[in-house]
Amino acid sequence: MIEFDSDICRDFAEGEKHEWLETNGIGGYAASTINGSNSRRYHGLLTAALNAPLGRVRLVSKIEETVTVNGVEFDLSANRYRDAIHPRGFLFLKSFKVDPFPIWRYSLEGVEIERSLFMVHGENTTVIRWNVISRSGDPDSEISFSIKPLVSCVDYHHLRHADSTFTQRFQSSENCVLYQPTDDAPEIFFNHSGAEAVATGNWYFGFEYPIEAERGFDSKEDLFQPFELRFQNQNEIVLILSTKQQDHRNHSALEEAERDRRDAVVGKAKPKDEFAAQLALAADQFIVKRGEGHSIIAGYPWFSDWGRDTMIALPGLALSTNRPEIAREILFEYSKHISQGMLPNRFPDIGDSPEYNTVDATLWYFEAIRAYVESSGDFDFVKEHLYGKLVEIIWHHLNGTRYGIKVDKDGLLFAGDHGSQLTWMDAKYGDEVFTPRAGKPVEIQALWYNALETMREFASAFDDTDGKHLYRRLSSKASKSFNKKFWNKEEGYLYDVIGPDFSDASVRPNMIFAVSLKHSMVSMYRAKLITERVTNELFTPYGLRSLSPNDPRYCGVYSGSPYERDSAYHQGTVWTWLMGAYVDSLRRTYPKGRKLKKLLKEIRSGLEDQLREQGIGQLSEIYDGNEPHKPRGCFAQAWSVAEILRVLG
Repeated sequence: MIEFDSDICRDFAEGEKHEWLETNGIGGYAASTINGSNSRRYHGLLTAALNAPLGRVRLVSKIEETVTVNGVEFDLSANRYRDAIHPRGFLFLKSFKVDPFPIWRYSLEGVEIERSLFMVHGENTTVIRWNVISRSGDPDSEISFSIKPLVSCVDYHHLRHADSTFTQRFQSSENCVLYQPTDDAPEIFFNHSGAEAVATGNWYFGFEYPIEAERGFDSKEDLFQPFELRFQNQNEIVLILSTKQQDHRNHSALEEAERDRRDAVVGKAKPKDEFAAQLALAADQFIVKRGEGHSIIAGYPWFSDWGRDTMIALPGLALSTNRPEIAREILFEYSKHISQGMLPNRFPDIGDSPEYNTVDATLWYFEAIRAYVESSGDFDFVKEHLYGKLVEIIWHHLNGTRYGIKVDKDGLLFAGDHGSQLTWMDAKYGDEVFTPRAGKPVEIQALWYNALETMREFASAFDDTDGKHLYRRLSSKASKSFNKKFWNKEEGYLYDVIGPDFSDASVRPNMIFAVSLKHSMVSMYRAKLITERVTNELFTPYGLRSLSPNDPRYCGVYSGSPYERDSAYHQGTVWTWLMGAYVDSLRRTYPKGRKLKKLLKEIRSGLEDQLREQGIGQLSEIYDGNEPHKPRGCFAQAWSVAEILRVLG
């Protein structure tokens, strides 16, 4: 349980910093701040995945709530407008907690009301319940509720502006209101526990979202309020927002089922402490259905499922939580999308054609499969379903595939051309690539060697003698060339990228993968020098900087316009997911040293605190390179959670 007291809840600016998240396992979600004010375009009570796990549409952005006690009205809502915060319901907040889902407690002059919210797993459904907990002032006080839903019905990347085509008509039955804003819009069902539905038909103008303004985007929105639900003298009221009709009387059973499901997730993970237990719950929020299998949402609130992120996150999210069946389904599902020896980089929000602009997603696929077999011992699955595809991938890399990806004469893997960004450092604005790494990036060589050695092990296990000799010959050649060409003798670390006529000596974290991966090409002596360089110039308690502060291109703060942020994305910004490889490298180079214990303690302490910061119970995507390392980007990032869970959980 993570809890905030009234000091934080009643401080609007402080409460607005903390964001809660509920997900439904098919790509949909609900999210906002603890004080109830939406600070992003992505906040809402029901963002439905209409083409799971994508096709996400923000249907209901929020609700305006008024409680009347003996004729006195109390507005529980909060909104930010240009010149005002209105209403100011956060002033009545006594506490907020996540246990295991968001729960608010309000104190209204002797009456305490608790509101809880959760999503139903596998459905585009959000259940909200209000309970009158106590009436210390007047046991016989008359209490009524007014609930006014604010509808957006817009692609979740966009903002709604007043639209004359929105209908004011709705259909009301005994316990359900059906509203469809336009003929081609999704139907929204407001299932309730016995309310009077009163037509209103009002547009609320000028909601302001400060995070969007900070990010240089349009930050003003209008929302439509089609009707009001009035509840009289009910100690418990229920509202179920859904894309289908629901029976409100099932709310307790739905809540119990969801609590049991989450308890089972934690129980199966067998966490060693509360930190690991919370990470197991955080991990579960990223796992979603795709087709007949599963995938991983890269981050909330705006990412879809990305091939690279999925393969990097898979060991931590699925294997470290003792859910090998999920890992197996993900690996099998992605095998269906291999094209020309490549895994897709991402699946688009609109359309069915994946994008294949990545060199490392495919190589991380090998590592994910290797980790799966190491954890489960399930060689049969790999032999029956994956090995042939992996052989095909190697063939395409040897003979060439998209974006100039091909093994060079020296046995190293070349990738990219002018204007392409194929590695995880992929920031681009228009035609400008901010970290051009065409050539032979260091981590790509580490991953290529790791893939070849993994294939050699599989070939041996599957009695593929020719394959075993081939992969050993290829890996040996790659290792010899790598150690000859990538070692910067003058400085004592690895070049970041080499090409036909250049060697990029930028101090970046990519070199750490040459130390951390299961199959490494570097000696212990060099491994220690690499790890020391990374520690001295890139380490923070929240992750590794993407560029040394000693570099004149270093950007210590990630903020400003989209161009400014993209240009800083990999030029010093801290990435939490890199901590996994860093900890692996520490354990390899300093297995019993005081330095290892000291750094692990510092890392754990910093990240434990982050569970109470931007994304409650989650870890953010990135942090500023400069102190105090403010959290930025997605407030919940899959590979951040996964890698910390894998090495510290």
